[in-house]
Amino acid sequence: MTENAALSGYPDHADAVPLHGPALDEDPDEFYQRLRREHGTVVPVLLDDGVPAWFVIGYRELHHVFGMPHLFGRDSRRWNVWEHVPADGPLMATFRWQPTVLFAEGAERQRRTGAIGDAMDAVDRTELAMLAEQVSDRLIDGFAGDGKADLVTQYARRIPAQVIARLMGMPEADMDDVVTNVNVVLDATSETFAAYTWLRDRMSTLMAAKREVPGDDIASRLIAHPAELSDEEADLDLGVMLVVANTPTAGWIGNTLRLMLVNDRFSITLQGGRSSVGQAMNEVLWRDPPLRTAPGRWATQDCELGGRRIRKGDLLVLGLAAANADPRVQPADEYEPGANRAHMSFGHGEYSCPYPAPELGEVIAEAAVEVLLDRLPDVDLAVSPDALRWRRSLWMRNLETLPVVFSPTAPRPGSWDAG
Repeated sequence: MTENAALSGYPDHADAVPLHGPALDEDPDEFYQRLRREHGTVVPVLLDDGVPAWFVIGYRELHHVFGMPHLFGRDSRRWNVWEHVPADGPLMATFRWQPTVLFAEGAERQRRTGAIGDAMDAVDRTELAMLAEQVSDRLIDGFAGDGKADLVTQYARRIPAQVIARLMGMPEADMDDVVTNVNVVLDATSETFAAYTWLRDRMSTLMAAKREVPGDDIASRLIAHPAELSDEEADLDLGVMLVVANTPTAGWIGNTLRLMLVNDRFSITLQGGRSSVGQAMNEVLWRDPPLRTAPGRWATQDCELGGRRIRKGDLLVLGLAAANADPRVQPADEYEPGANRAHMSFGHGEYSCPYPAPELGEVIAEAAVEVLLDRLPDVDLAVSPDALRWRRSLWMRNLETLPVVFSPTAPRPGSWDAG
């Protein structure tokens, strides 16, 4: 066996667990339980290319990490194994430091998230719900007459980017290209760099136009905010907002529709069962959160967590879904969370998903699910539940496809053009 130079100084990683493979996607609950039995709540793991890290899967331990930003920071430049990370590998794409709000800390982080939060908070929730309903209706019009559809590729993945781009003030002519490129960026394919470059250029063009002629939109409010973001900060953070918001919200829509189609507790209420949508959405955040693992924090000094010795510069990978499944939080196999929102799916504390992003995402997702169920009341899976496949990803918990059948219906007269 070839010696792994990256493990020098990591004595606890002699029996480290590779944090990839089919077990993570096919039966994550069993995978997390096995890790807990064999390694505890802070697990020594190997990422791609054998790079060591710690996987935090305990609810209490994850809460501690979130609540101690001075001990566990966002700046990836402090990582102590950078020399072992291949320049062309997937870890570089995920963890390479960039001057965006994602890697900002302390007062800088607060300044930039404050500006983003204020720009988003001015969005009228009722108007947002109406916009999400319009986008959803237009997409359904495109396949309603077919009697079948893939609710991932034709629906869930196309809604958030369209809604968010409009809130940012992007012109209608760009909608198709925005949706395509946002999803390519998050698919991590050979086309990702070109898609990311297109989005960066388009955001810069949009922001330049808004500096000349402001409007009632997120981009204009971000530019005018008292935090006085530089042109580069505003351009980068707006792009991050679009990309980061799309896939989790799309996954929330798709995973909720899946749950309501496969679980008897929800399937019997599909016809007009709006009251169960919120419950299903909350259960998804507990059991199958679309962002199931957050990329990480880096220890700012030597410390201890979950009985493990953590060195300065060590990477902690944050197991959001794993912490939600901690038996100290969910002691029973058939636990139904109901209205309990103490999940970790949006993070916690200073570095959590900034307010009001989770609320706006919920408005979009809820509208998308409700419109689909209203428009296609007899919708049903076209395959057995066991045939559904999850995308291979450490970070996301999203379906590859969600094929359904339903009674064909005619498009609505005078359908609104969502692009």
